[in-house]
Amino acid sequence: MNDQSLLKPAIAGPIFSLAEEAWSYSIDAFQRGILFLDVMRQRAEQYEEHRAKPAPHVLKFGCELIMDGRTLPRPVNYALVRIAPPAGVEIDERKRPFVVVDPRAGHGPGIGGFKAQSEIGVALKAGHPCYFIGFLPEPVPGQTIEDIALAEAAFLERVIALHPEAKGNPATIGNCQAGWAVMMAAAKRPELFGPLIVAGSPLSYWAGVRGENPMRYTGGLLGGSWLTALFGDLGNGKFDGAWLVSNFENLNPANTYWTKHYNLFSRIDTEGPRYLEFEQWWGGHVLLNAGEIQSIVDELFVGNKLATAQIVSSDGTTIDLRNIRSPIVVFCSKADNITPPAQALDWILDLYKDVDDIRAHGQTIVYAVHESAGHLGIFVSGSVAKKEHDEFASNIDLIDVLPPGLYEAAMTRQEDAADEDDLVGGGYLVHFEPRTLDDIRALGCNSDEDERQFAAVARLSEVNLGLYRTFFQPWVQLVTSEGTAEWMRRSHPLRLQYEIFGRANPFAAGIAPLAQSVREARQPVKESNAFWQAQSLFAAWIEQSLSLYRDTRDALMEAAFHGIYGSPLIQALAGLGAAEEGPRLRPGVDTVYRAFVDHRIEELTRDIAEGGPREAAIRAALYIRMPDGVADERGFRLLERMREDAGAGLDLDDFKRIVRNQFFTLLLDERGAVAAIPTMMARDAELATQMIGVLKRLINVVGLQSETAKKRFAEIEDLLKAKPVKRSSGGDARQGREADTSGPRHPRLRTVGRDD
Repeated sequence: MNDQSLLKPAIAGPIFSLAEEAWSYSIDAFQRGILFLDVMRQRAEQYEEHRAKPAPHVLKFGCELIMDGRTLPRPVNYALVRIAPPAGVEIDERKRPFVVVDPRAGHGPGIGGFKAQSEIGVALKAGHPCYFIGFLPEPVPGQTIEDIALAEAAFLERVIALHPEAKGNPATIGNCQAGWAVMMAAAKRPELFGPLIVAGSPLSYWAGVRGENPMRYTGGLLGGSWLTALFGDLGNGKFDGAWLVSNFENLNPANTYWTKHYNLFSRIDTEGPRYLEFEQWWGGHVLLNAGEIQSIVDELFVGNKLATAQIVSSDGTTIDLRNIRSPIVVFCSKADNITPPAQALDWILDLYKDVDDIRAHGQTIVYAVHESAGHLGIFVSGSVAKKEHDEFASNIDLIDVLPPGLYEAAMTRQEDAADEDDLVGGGYLVHFEPRTLDDIRALGCNSDEDERQFAAVARLSEVNLGLYRTFFQPWVQLVTSEGTAEWMRRSHPLRLQYEIFGRANPFAAGIAPLAQSVREARQPVKESNAFWQAQSLFAAWIEQSLSLYRDTRDALMEAAFHGIYGSPLIQALAGLGAAEEGPRLRPGVDTVYRAFVDHRIEELTRDIAEGGPREAAIRAALYIRMPDGVADERGFRLLERMREDAGAGLDLDDFKRIVRNQFFTLLLDERGAVAAIPTMMARDAELATQMIGVLKRLINVVGLQSETAKKRFAEIEDLLKAKPVKRSSGGDARQGREADTSGPRHPRLRTVGRDD
């Protein structure tokens, strides 16, 4: 037999197999293409239906309108609704309400309640009444950012009135752009707010790290905010939010132009519903008044005035974030390319000199930095961020009672809790660990040279905006009408990608029946198919190429920014002086506030032995735990029981005031405050026995880590065994302090803040 004839079957087998795989792949690819086009058709129809609604949103919960912002004295296109709990969820009307505020940054409302595991879902699951502040796609003519802040304050007033028995003011969650809006409202009306949770919210717009997240350079490279004014004029007084969405999409061209569509194509049999669900929100573009977006860009993005208390409202009030009396919880992520940790946290560096300065203003700031949650994942609260939202909701009262200072929230999975199960609210044990400003700096901050460059951008932006308004704006407004503005909006690339597959396209009508035929005869290819594997490699190559383009573009943008605005000539033209001069203003403290602090110091020092066993036990617990510097929910729940055991009539606000007063008293005069504990305990022997029992259990459950804490516990035990110092008939509140004057007074006499 011929040798060549022996080779034919061996060669024919692989060739036949390869041809068979090619045929199978071609059928599968054709079918996937038809099904992909059908999803695009569904997306277009969904877009048209969503846009036609009078109040489009993507909430997955039922809701009831409570207040319409268009009826306010200064009308806005915002509304307050109450969320109806899903079946099986019980709401406790005595718990503080949660109010979720969605960002108006190009997209429509609803991302905070986009899924069952969203922020709204978490709050409802914890038994809290829940409200949502959303908005309509069209702004009310003439509304301003200040009007929106006033509307949010009015909404909170209504929520408070609806829950007279609630334990504390509403906890408010502000997502992204809504975060700084809520912070501004809280600075103006601090008495209305409970704890504030700002998720992925940019508050310090210049801040960042070189080589990462170059979005902050965009304003400088475009010459400032004049382009915002131009597009507002082209929109006939309205700014199209689709341009803001374009900025977000440009951050990651690989995902925008390839990855998200390839994922749909490669998983077409299962991915369609999830893709359509997200696109309903992503394509729901809204409009802003030109004046609104101009003030946002000028005062926040380019001017960075919020973090330095330079914004003044129409009534002459300075918007100073140090006026906020409620705890501020900042949730950010290292994987967030829109609001990186530096932009979310560096406002703390702008406003405060050190942690004592934070305490002096009576503020409690808690932050949590996630490793992997993306910008949208922070709000949606999917699996990557679910535990943070769960634990913040279940521990909101603990956060409200934390002594003033700076803390980082750390969460560890709670296992084998046994007898401590009733002290842990969720599946994780939450710790609040004290931090300093150096911990914030370690997450990224600007150098003095960076600050000078951004200050130059802000000043040149004012010049360019003035030139545009003087020489070009009258002509642009002359040739613009509502018709041209609407045509410009309809032709925006982000809208065209939806409308091209809409009902107006005659070819789109034939896609649905063809897709149905494909589903009935579907022949998916196996992933082991050689051509499928080649497709996967090609897709990965495209994604990597687009990512390389992005990295190169970002590096060039950063180099150009520093090259232009780092120039001494440009800085001199911008009016910046010698390099020794500070490039930005630092907010000061007015004399009225200083007088208030002095009065509070005198008051707390004079009344150092005031109070009974309840106050003494709280003071002792704080004194013992201070060296370890860690607060967790187990200790709080025991303190809460201490509050309940102390008799009726003490609500959460009173309890918070007592905790803060005892904390400040220890800071002002530690030795005198400790020496007064036996005298305070002696005022009610029966209650003192209860309080001492709770105090000992707290120490046993939480534990003491440092030797200093253990020595303090032993010191308190010895004090409680000793005979208390009796008060004189004149009621000298300082006797307890005079019982022990050997120790030095606490040096930080200025670290006392508001009596909340």
